[in-house]
Amino acid sequence: MSQNYENLVKAVNDARPDVEKAEAGNKAATSRVRKAMMDIKNIAQDIRKEMLEVRDAGGPNAAGGAKPAPAPAPTPTPPKPPMGR
Repeated sequence: MSQNYENLVKAVNDARPDVEKAEAGNKAATSRVRKAMMDIKNIAQDIRKEMLEVRDAGGPNAAGGAKPAPAPAPTPTPPKPPMGR
């Protein structure tokens, strides 16, 4: 797994005690939780960028598997005969 994912898991786990303190009414803990959530948001955004790079890189290890075959070219229609009088 990516280092960013490990950082995300660690940040969430590290924030847990402050979340519990904040829920108990500790105002200082609420500030720490808000800061931790901003850090978590930034780490999650980095992971999102990584996953887009994996997807766009193609190849067998890319997310989403193999690319679909291109659609066949449409068959040309013959021209209509002119309308006679």
